[in-house]
Amino acid sequence: MEGCRLTPAQRRIAHSMLRSPDDIPFLSSVAVAELAGVSQPSVTRFALAIGFDGYPALRRHLREIVTAGPELGPEPSPEQRPAAAPANVYQRLVQDEIDNLRDLSTALTDPGPVVRAARLLAASHPLPVLGLRAAAAQAVDFAHVARTAHADVRLLDEGGTALSNRIDDAVRAGASALLCFAVPRHPREVVGALVHARGAGLTVVTVTDSSFAPVAPHTDLLLPVGSANRFGTACAPVLLGRLLVRAARHGGTGAAEPSRRRRSPE
Repeated sequence: MEGCRLTPAQRRIAHSMLRSPDDIPFLSSVAVAELAGVSQPSVTRFALAIGFDGYPALRRHLREIVTAGPELGPEPSPEQRPAAAPANVYQRLVQDEIDNLRDLSTALTDPGPVVRAARLLAASHPLPVLGLRAAAAQAVDFAHVARTAHADVRLLDEGGTALSNRIDDAVRAGASALLCFAVPRHPREVVGALVHARGAGLTVVTVTDSSFAPVAPHTDLLLPVGSANRFGTACAPVLLGRLLVRAARHGGTGAAEPSRRRRSPE
């Protein structure tokens, strides 16, 4: 795919293929579309865009790669052998979420992006937190925890014409940054809200499922928590949000002040 110019939908397909390389060669174009959260014709156009005659030709090519397999090496020890596959769909979903958390842990080997994000968010008074539809629960959890460390957290979990007004209100009150949670399937309204927020002068930090997500071009600091599931990951964004609060407490400007006030007698 190197050198190919892909649309946002095609980048989502590519990301899904990279996340599930062993499964994709045996899925229909409809199943791939479901996995990536795009339409079936988008899968066909993706195959054409990267040089194949259609999706069947791409799938045959991927099957040849998978069935060829790597060269056989020494027999692995019991500790090196992969764990048995989950017995049912529920166990597989749990295992997928465990894998998402492992990926997040690996990404945090470099904590720099989280520390930078925490400082931006801690310095914003007030702090608007955006999460619509499926992402609303993640935004609510962050706002609940963040209020123990930040004096003015403003939850934006409802769309409509009032959303832009509430962003403008936060800017007039002194906000300098906005935190957004965005998960599949991404509401178009979220992109519009981020465009409006940046136009109003806010620095946008976004927790989302992929570097190829529709919100990525409209974000100043992206914190991806990847997922092969078309509905995204449930636990990783919530945990990352709590890590942002923890980082703000330890290194964010002014983050500890509200906590001291909470301990004082009323």
